[in-house]
Amino acid sequence: MAGFLLGAAGMFAVTYSTQAILPQLGRAFHVSPSESGLTISVVVLGLACGAWIWGPFSDRVGRKRSIVLASTLIVAPTVGAALAPSFVLLLACRTLQGLCMPGLLTAGVPYITEVFAPRIGGRAMGYYVTALVAGGLIGRVGVALVAAGLGWRWGIGLLAILPLAAALVMRRSLVDLQLPAAGRRPGGVGRQLRNRTVLQAAAAGGAFTFTFIGTFSYVVFRLERPPFGYGTVAGSLIFLLWFLGVLGPLFGRLADRIGWRRLALGALGLAAAGLVLTLPARLPTLVLGLALVTTANWAGVTAAQLGVASATDVDRGTASAVYFSLYYLTSSVGGYVPGLAWERYRWDGVASAGFVALALAATALALRAGRGRVSS
Repeated sequence: MAGFLLGAAGMFAVTYSTQAILPQLGRAFHVSPSESGLTISVVVLGLACGAWIWGPFSDRVGRKRSIVLASTLIVAPTVGAALAPSFVLLLACRTLQGLCMPGLLTAGVPYITEVFAPRIGGRAMGYYVTALVAGGLIGRVGVALVAAGLGWRWGIGLLAILPLAAALVMRRSLVDLQLPAAGRRPGGVGRQLRNRTVLQAAAAGGAFTFTFIGTFSYVVFRLERPPFGYGTVAGSLIFLLWFLGVLGPLFGRLADRIGWRRLALGALGLAAAGLVLTLPARLPTLVLGLALVTTANWAGVTAAQLGVASATDVDRGTASAVYFSLYYLTSSVGGYVPGLAWERYRWDGVASAGFVALALAATALALRAGRGRVSS
């Protein structure tokens, strides 16, 4: 499993590599906070669009080929982002990164279901989420530290080493399973768009990511201002809260016990409580509140991905594509809309945007699931 986890970590490190350095990008290209947040939104939007290509592609050519190819292709736009001479070209490279990522992410969930879950159950998804946590820490704290010493271009450019190394390791180590003929039936997209379990999982996952991206993208701006007054490196240490993602395997086991939907609903309540604690301008409550938001995000994302994995026996790549496209389409505005709220209402606006997203997801999950699973 190590090669696959390395690939997942490398992909996620690239995804949010600009989040901790948004203020630096704003100063470098003379753009507003909400505009600098577009460097996250375009990646997420690219993920949403690319999922429709890579999900069915993995159903037809195999998960391993999709995963290795995506990890290889993302190297070039990662280097391009570091060399971009203008903000427009930076956004273009970030968009290309987003279009490459679904090759691993949409194929990853069915690959776990088919290869690892039969042996270790929900813990497999938990290990996958933990790998994403590790990648997120590298992409945030690591980039911020390198940017402080060598500049932001080196910070995001050096990340190209991770997917390149992962592609070489996975090419040799990943198991290449023969896909069942049922998984290649035509009409898979239509079937999964009518799969209520997939849609509910996407609503939950999108809300968690919207809230998570919004809070952590704009908390760096809050930490720069009074009464905090922290610099880029000190402010980036808030991302160490991502270490809470090591609880991923425990969340997977808990989902095996109580069901993914109950775990997701509990995580929504935990995230809302965390947002409340972030409202006072005090560092202890801010850190505690963000810790709860972080824990809730990883629990909720683990639950949502287990929901997708349980939703169908066929077209799993397509089901994953539907999930990730809706998930990332919803969360793509998490890098921009909270920025608008920040510019007008400061942190109260960012938190309010999160409350709305969590409430909508709770409503979707509370609806009767009905007949959602698709079988062969």
